Amino acid sequence: MDLYLDTADREAWADLMPLGLFRGITTNPLLAQRAGLDYPTIDWTDLASRAHGLGAQELHGQVFGPVETYRDWAARLYDAGAVAGLRTVVKIPMTPGALRALPSITALGGPILLTAVYNPKQVIVAKALRADFVAPYFGRMDEAGLPALEHLLQMQTIAAGTPRVLVASLRTSDQLVALAARGLDCFTLAPDLVRSLLSDPMTE
Repeated sequence: MDLYLDTADREAWADLMPLGLFRGITTNPLLAQRAGLDYPTIDWTDLASRAHGLGAQELHGQVFGPVETYRDWAARLYDAGAVAGLRTVVKIPMTPGALRALPSITALGGPILLTAVYNPKQVIVAKALRADFVAPYFGRMDEAGLPALEHLLQMQTIAAGTPRVLVASLRTSDQLVALAARGLDCFTLAPDLVRSLLSDPMTE
């Protein structure tokens, strides 16, 4: 089971990373905004060093802005990880324009995650492109009225381990339990969801 702390809030990092639950930390422009960070000006080397110092083995960062700049973004993220001593994974939205930038990013030699995945057909594309991860947004799928659980199980079958299905946008621990009980084993978790996992009234 690999869990990732899904936030750019460094106070939440300091609070929750010492639990030893997490393989790494995932971020994106929206999470950075919520944490009061200006995404284009983030010092990724500093951020990666903070994550590594708290025990993270991986930091997932997303490209930003015009597609023409994605390769430069990816290079910055990979370089930051190399300096900090941890693995940086570059997150790329699964849009046609972004996918056209993928060959130049793949040439850099680092791991790639295709994000904002909603349909099992997208996993076929990700597998053919040899992505390392795909990130389906389970909670958003469910809220949009899509058959989220069925889609996730199909994605898992299609991927067959490569790319790794990293389930994002979980809303409740019940959703996490339902997916884990069906063999999915890689999740991003928001801080509030993490805290809900740590206690149970009967145990208390």
